[in-house]
Amino acid sequence: MIKRILIAYDGSESADKAFRLALSLAKEHHASLSVLAVSRPPDFAEDVETEAIIENSQRHYRKLLSALKPQAASEGIDAQFEVRVGHPAEQIIYYAEKNLVDLIVVGHRGHSFFERLRLGSVSRQIIDYANCAVLVAR
Repeated sequence: MIKRILIAYDGSESADKAFRLALSLAKEHHASLSVLAVSRPPDFAEDVETEAIIENSQRHYRKLLSALKPQAASEGIDAQFEVRVGHPAEQIIYYAEKNLVDLIVVGHRGHSFFERLRLGSVSRQIIDYANCAVLVAR
């Protein structure tokens, strides 16, 4: 039984597909839906620079998430939207465990090919370490 669905959202085309799929599943299963975006801090930077980068990133994700709210509302889903700071896979998995999520929905690919090579695939890490079902939308 799927009662709680978490969608990991980064604004990519793949994340948009995952969001639409998560909306459909939430509606079909009468499940709650949480939408989580994770702002990743830079690896190396000055403290002031890091703070500014994080603030800009959070503002960017809040704007992206606010655009999703009408879509959820039009489907009759009262979704929760949140932006966190940290490593995306870690934050997504932590959120899912803390909130007893039954299903995590993620996109197949994020923004940058270079980031996937350098950091590894966030969706792959979620599949490997999540304690619940993970659905990867293509």
